[in-house]
Amino acid sequence: MSSAATTPEFNRGPQPDFDKFAPSRSYNQARKYKDLAMRVLIYIAFLIALIPLVSVLWTCLAEGYKRLDGYFLSHNMVNVIGGMYPYGGIFHAIIGTVEITLGAMVISIPIGLMCAVYLVEYAQKGALSSTISLLVDVMSGIPSIVAGLFAFSLFNIIVGPGTVNGFVGSVALSLLMIPTVVKTSEEMLKIVPNDLRECSYALGVTKQRTITKIVLRTALPGIVSGIILAIARVIGETAPLLIASGFIANTNFNLFSGRMTTLPVYVYNEYSQGLATCSAAALKLNPPCLPGIRMERAWAAALVLILIVLVLNIIGRIVAKVFSIEGTQK
Repeated sequence: MSSAATTPEFNRGPQPDFDKFAPSRSYNQARKYKDLAMRVLIYIAFLIALIPLVSVLWTCLAEGYKRLDGYFLSHNMVNVIGGMYPYGGIFHAIIGTVEITLGAMVISIPIGLMCAVYLVEYAQKGALSSTISLLVDVMSGIPSIVAGLFAFSLFNIIVGPGTVNGFVGSVALSLLMIPTVVKTSEEMLKIVPNDLRECSYALGVTKQRTITKIVLRTALPGIVSGIILAIARVIGETAPLLIASGFIANTNFNLFSGRMTTLPVYVYNEYSQGLATCSAAALKLNPPCLPGIRMERAWAAALVLILIVLVLNIIGRIVAKVFSIEGTQK
């Protein structure tokens, strides 16, 4: 039997000329040029985006290291007058920043996380879930000064007039943190594959245990990143804490009693006072009066604030890595 007889019917006709669909040399060259141009534009955009970041970091380092030492970190502003020695420090501001931020985290993280779990796992796209989403969007646009006024007014009504302490500042900051925690946690929970939920339900696991042991564990790295983002959003706030927590020169460890100073408020207070007035005799003292001591303290406090945010980011990454699914399997 001849080979023509065994050839299928659809192979007997003329074959299509695929060569005419091949890109020409000029077309390939044009694509390479376009690709090169886009790469150059992306690199330029990346470098432009780095300029303000590097500029801020460099300025804080260059100006802040002058006053950043053990004395500055371990003393407060008690008995500090103008530019005369003792030059003062930020120990009270560090304590206030840490305590007020931790208080805001204790309030906002559980509320924001449970709200996100409800919206993703329990809400049925009804009026309640739509209302909650709308309120969260509205809260995310609230000016920080309004949050401070609300917290101040709330505690003046509940506790009494003139109530200003660290916990009031924590409540003000929690109002700013909750929308960020809700939105980031909601998006992280949404990207968890439904197959994981269905497999858990098929094995007879309850919904509550599925959420806590599978869904939240899977989304934990993203949730922690969102929490760190929320902390970075509020740790540098000044306006609400000026109203809610005030300013004090000594160290206050009690979050629920008395005024507390935070690093942003400290920076604002030092910068707003300007240069210190030093007489000719004071300039010759040992140690001398320093006219620019307030600006040095402001820059050093700003550098410490940046370092605290850096440490929080490192801790968040470590926690996310340790408690993630991949981390628990190693």
